[in-house]
Amino acid sequence: MGPAVLDWYVPALQQLAGFGALRSAGYGRRWQRERFRKFWARLSQAKRGRRGRPAIGAELRQLVLRMAAANPLWRAPRIHGELKMLGIAISERTVSRILRTIRSRPPSQTWQTFLRNHLGQIVSADFFTVPTIRLRVWFVFLLPEHRRRAVLYFNVTDHPTSGWVAQQMVEAFADREAPRYLIRDRDGVYGNEFRGKLRALRIEEVLTPQSPWQNAYAKRLIGSIRRQCLNHFIILNARHLKRTLAAYFNYYHPCRLHLALEKQWPD
Repeated sequence: MGPAVLDWYVPALQQLAGFGALRSAGYGRRWQRERFRKFWARLSQAKRGRRGRPAIGAELRQLVLRMAAANPLWRAPRIHGELKMLGIAISERTVSRILRTIRSRPPSQTWQTFLRNHLGQIVSADFFTVPTIRLRVWFVFLLPEHRRRAVLYFNVTDHPTSGWVAQQMVEAFADREAPRYLIRDRDGVYGNEFRGKLRALRIEEVLTPQSPWQNAYAKRLIGSIRRQCLNHFIILNARHLKRTLAAYFNYYHPCRLHLALEKQWPD
């Protein structure tokens, strides 16, 4: 380091020390952030001639509005897909922003609306686990229906497979009319054999969008079974588990009141 550099460097250090930069880590961090901000501000000013994306043409905007008016139930993803098929380059976010300028559009069907509109045509499918006194885990398969909260079918297994679940669907609707919809989660046990059996029974499966509350009827039933029954027993084996659940459902259907049923029971 030459004399000329030292003549500049030492006074600079003394000045920084006078401001407390060498004694205060907080001041040093703020100083570095300010340098960083000014550096990128200068770069932005150098490129000020090319700010943002090009504006959307009036013709394209009118096309999006006409498509939305002709198809009231279409939202941004569907309209964006149609424009993409036509070879028109526009982002889905831009389409969404254009649609926000329309004040009166009918709301799309929500999950709760779907459940309410098809209340008498929906059955849920779900599993829950129960450990035994020997720490063996059994899986309980449930099929509750939504209209009266009744349990249409249940069974127990230690190793659920797609074939096993498909057979349970056959047994559940062997002597009753099959529902139009079946709500289930995305568990891998609902495989090809299960889906094939649903098609044979003409049942349309509806997958919950990765959220347990959207299979709320089944989850609520499982919670009731645990709180009112299984939490008060030590299960010995599969036979004991099936007998305990059967006894609970014998109480549940004629005696268990539901607020959603105006304080009536499922049967």
